[in-house]
Amino acid sequence: MDPSNPPKEDQPEEPRYLDFPHLSGTHDGKSLLNKYSSTITRDHAFPGAQAMLYAAGVPDQESMRSSPHVGIASVWWEGNPCNMHLLDLGKTVKTAVQKQGMLAWQYNTIGVSDAITMGGEGMRFSLQSREIIADSIETVTCAQHHDACITIPGCDKNMPGCVMAMARHNRPSIMIYGGSIAVGYSKLLREPINIATCYEAAGAYIYDTLTQPDDGGDTSKTKDEIMEDIERHACPGAGACGGMYTANTMATAIETMGLSLPGSSSNPATSPSKMRECGKAAEAIKVCMEKDIKPRDLLTKRSFENALVITMALGGSTNGVVHFLAMAATAGVTLELDDFQRVSNKVPFIANLAPSGKYFMADLYEIGGVPSVQKLLIAAGLLDGDIPTVTGKTLSQNVASYPSLPQDQAIIHPLSTPIKSTGHLQILRGNLAPGGAVAKITGKEGTKFIGKARVFEKENQLDAALSSGQIKHGENLVLIVRYEGPKGGPGMPEQLKASAALMGAKLTNVALITDGRYSGASHGFIVGHVVPEAAVGGPIAVARDGDVVTIDAETNRLDMDVSEEEVQKRMMAWKPPKRMVTRGVLAKYAALVGDASHGALTDAF
Repeated sequence: MDPSNPPKEDQPEEPRYLDFPHLSGTHDGKSLLNKYSSTITRDHAFPGAQAMLYAAGVPDQESMRSSPHVGIASVWWEGNPCNMHLLDLGKTVKTAVQKQGMLAWQYNTIGVSDAITMGGEGMRFSLQSREIIADSIETVTCAQHHDACITIPGCDKNMPGCVMAMARHNRPSIMIYGGSIAVGYSKLLREPINIATCYEAAGAYIYDTLTQPDDGGDTSKTKDEIMEDIERHACPGAGACGGMYTANTMATAIETMGLSLPGSSSNPATSPSKMRECGKAAEAIKVCMEKDIKPRDLLTKRSFENALVITMALGGSTNGVVHFLAMAATAGVTLELDDFQRVSNKVPFIANLAPSGKYFMADLYEIGGVPSVQKLLIAAGLLDGDIPTVTGKTLSQNVASYPSLPQDQAIIHPLSTPIKSTGHLQILRGNLAPGGAVAKITGKEGTKFIGKARVFEKENQLDAALSSGQIKHGENLVLIVRYEGPKGGPGMPEQLKASAALMGAKLTNVALITDGRYSGASHGFIVGHVVPEAAVGGPIAVARDGDVVTIDAETNRLDMDVSEEEVQKRMMAWKPPKRMVTRGVLAKYAALVGDASHGALTDAF
C-alpha cells in the first residue's frame, strides 16, 4: 500500500520476498548449480545441517560439497484419482534427477478433491488449498536451501498453487502435470461418461428423466440402476477429470506459458509418455539450472497472453480467471479482467471438448495433443511462439517436431469455421457486479438471458430447492446464490452440483449467478465471481426475488432492473451477516483473502 499516492493506495506493493545468500559464477568453466544449498553444505559453518543431510542420504563428502539439491514436490494423497499416482511419478523423477548427478529430495503437500467435496461443506476448503500448496512449496524450497524445484500437481488448485510457489522462491523450476484420467463408459447408457455425468445425472434422477437411450437396446433398467452404473464407471482409474475442466485448463495454459515440457498437459496419467516425461524433466531442470532460467523469467505478460489465448481457444474453465490473476500478481506481472475480455474478443472458440462438447483430453492426445494445437495457433499468429521455455528453447521450437492436426479429426475445428467466432469467457459488469463477474457462454445457450430473480442465501438452499423439484420449467428464472464469495463462503466454493443438476433436468429456462465459483465442468448460462461479494456489501446482497435480471454477453452487462436510488435505499437497510466461522483455517482465510477480480490472494497486503 502507498498512502502517499492516493491512486495507488488500494493497490498492493511490488512483490518482495526474502533474499537468500547464494553463489554466482562458474567453476572450472561450468555453471555453479548448487547456488543455494552451498550455504549449508560448504566448509563447516552449518555442521548440524550437514550431519542431518548425511543421515538423510547424502552419500559422501564430494556430494555434500558440490551436488545441487533438487526438491520434488508432488501434491500426493490417497483417496482421489487426480492425485493418488503422483507419489510414484515423483519416485520416477527422483531416480532420473539422481542419474543427472544431483541430489533429489521428495516431499509432498496437501490437496482437496473438488469432485468429492462438491456440494458439501468440504468444498469451502478447496480454493484456500491453493494458498496452502503455494505456502508449503515455498517453505520447503527456501528453508531447505533447495537449488531447484520440480512440482507434480494433479487436481484443480494444485497447478496454480505450484506456479505461485515457483514465482515466490524463483529458483529453476518445472511443473509436471499428473495427467488426465481415461474416459469412462456406461454399459446401461451405452456411451462414454465422465465425472460430470454423475452430477448431470443427479438432476435427471430428481426430475425423473434419467432413462436408458431409446436406440433399440435395453430400456428396462431403473433410474437407481443407471445411477449406480454411472457412479461405478465414470472414473476408471488414476488421473484428473478428463474434460476441459479446471485441471486441464490450468495444465494446458501453464504448458503454453513455457513452464512444462511439451505435451505435459495432454499426456495421459497412466501412459508411457507420462513416464518418459518424468525422465525428461530431470534433464530439463539441469538445463534450467545451467542457463539460470527462473520462473519469473518465464512468467511474463507475453506468456500470460498465451495462457489466455489457449484457454479461450479450448473452452477452458472460468476458474482460470481467478488463478491467472493470482499467478500474475505473485510474479509481479500486471494482469487485469479487461485483458481476459480483450483476448476473448479476438480468439475463436474451436474445441469440441467437454463440458460443452463431445470429446476429452485423452481423445485430443491421440491426434497430437496440446502441442499440435499450439502449432496451429502459432501459425495463425494467435500464440507467441517466441517466448522462452523450461527446455531452453522457444515454444515454436518445442512444437516444431509435433504433427499438424489431422484433416479428418472432429475435436478441433478449423479457425475458419469455429464453434464461436470469439471466446467463451466474458467479463461482465453492471449494477449487480460493478467490480466485475465472469460468465461462461459458449454460444450454444445464446448470448443474452432475461429472467426474474430467485434469491438463495447459500448454495445448500438452492440444492434443497432442486432436490425437492421446486425449480420448474416455464418462465425464465435467474437463480442468485450469494454469500458464497471468498470471505462470505468462506472459501468461494464451486457449485457444480446445482449447475449440472439444471443441465440434467433440462431446465434451459434457468440461468445462474453467484459470488462464488462454478466448476470447470459447469456449462449453461452461468455467471460467477461477482465482485463485490455479498459479504462485503456488494449490490448482489440486496437483490430480491422478482427483480428482473439481464445477462448480456454482447454488451458485457450484468444488471438488475432496479434504480440506483432503490439500490442505495436497500443498502442502507442491509446489515453484514454474522461470520460463519471465527477460528481455524477458514476463519484465517476469510480474514486475509482479497476479492476474486484480483485473484483472491491472501498475501496481497
